[in-house]
Order: sequence, then structure tokens, then C-alpha cells
Amino acid sequence: MAVERWCGVVSPAERALLARARPPVLDVGCGPGRIAAHLARQGVIVLGIDVAAPAVRLARARGAPATVGSVFGPVPGAGAWRTVVLLDGNLGIGGDPVALLVRVRGLLAEGGRVLCDVEPPGRPTRSLTLGLAGSTAARQPWAQVGADGLAKVAGAAGLVVRQLWTAEGRWFAELTA
Repeated sequence: MAVERWCGVVSPAERALLARARPPVLDVGCGPGRIAAHLARQGVIVLGIDVAAPAVRLARARGAPATVGSVFGPVPGAGAWRTVVLLDGNLGIGGDPVALLVRVRGLLAEGGRVLCDVEPPGRPTRSLTLGLAGSTAARQPWAQVGADGLAKVAGAAGLVVRQLWTAEGRWFAELTA
């Protein structure tokens, strides 16, 4: 994971991606809130959600509306979100990207979209376990989805890849139901 990016500011490529967001926006795995805070500063109705209470505290300190919780548990506004954001590899939350996208699809309003990033072409879609180096915290199931495998993963969840593009050395996608 690119920790510097996770804790940093929103890049120009991410700003271009977020310009596609239609409120209200749910930032899943918001971490320290850089995406949610950016959107809130733009006047966008947004909520960040993360399982880590320290991350949510950081997000709130940045000015991001955020709550502690799992995307797989109760989520405020379920079925009313017009955009769900899964950036910084968060398509891998839970280790099963199809299950995650099925859940996210259930959180979306009709006509909603998912904005995410994926691994570059040539990288496989795979499950793994993620932990912080030097940390004694429990390791978490995670997944990586390659650009080449995104259509299959999205399709299995009832979503369609509307667009896939690269910017600043990263790959981004917009998915719709």
C-alpha cells in the first residue's frame, strides 16, 4: 500500500476521478479521510466509513464526515448512495472483490456508480492477507484486482465496467449497475 498517498492530499488524477462522483457519496475504507475531506470541502454530501476508529478520528480531524463501521455491516443511507468510492486498493477489502461489489451494489441508489482503482494490466486478480510491517495487529484478508480481470469481477457482482483509464501511473474505473 502507498501509505504516503493514503495519508497525503488528493492528486490531480484523483480529483478528475472524483469529478464523476454524484452525491451523496460513500467513501468505503476512508482511512484518514483525504477523499471524504476533499469532497466535503467541495460542498459534496459525503460520508467516510472505516473499521479503524483511529483512522476515523484522523478523518474527522481533517473535516471529513466519517463513522466507524464495516461496509459488510449496517451502513447509514443504504440504498441511497449515488456514488461509492473504493480508492487506494479498497476494492480488496475483505479478500473477495465479488462479495464486496455485491454488497456495494446493494448500497447504491438506482443508477449509482462505483469509482475505484485497480492494479495495472498484466497483474492477476488474487486474494492475500494484509498486515502492517512491524505491527502486531491482526492480518486482514485482502484482494488485488488487475485491470484485465475487472470486467469478470464486476460482472459477477452485477456491475458493468463503464470506463477504465490510466492517469499518473495508476488505473481507475467507473462501474455501473
